[in-house]
Amino acid sequence: QVRLVESGGGLVQAGGSLRLSCAASGRTFSTYAVGWFRRAPGKEREFVAAISWSGGTTYYADSVKGRFTISRDNAKNTVYLQMNSLKPEDTNVYYCAAHVDYGLGFDDVKEYDSWGQGTQVTVSS
Repeated sequence: QVRLVESGGGLVQAGGSLRLSCAASGRTFSTYAVGWFRRAPGKEREFVAAISWSGGTTYYADSVKGRFTISRDNAKNTVYLQMNSLKPEDTNVYYCAAHVDYGLGFDDVKEYDSWGQGTQVTVSS
């Protein structure tokens, strides 16, 4: 497992942008797939985006395609989620998560065994 810490959340108006960061500890981080999930109060965690260990493959939920971009810098042990054209329905706590990349399970919350504490994103209308 790796330790993950999210940052970059905040309050933004609809149509605005935010960039979330997920900083990881551990020398083997470059072997991990990383995903972003979000959860509204009283709801299950929802897949947002994921990236393979190399950054060569990315996955997105239909609700964020074309608006969000996931990327990583393995030299900095950091994964980013650039969020553009934000909508009020994007308001959630956002979590990053990681698991050893074996080529599957990128959008499956059950496959991830390392989680951050979450960062709040609030989009006002």
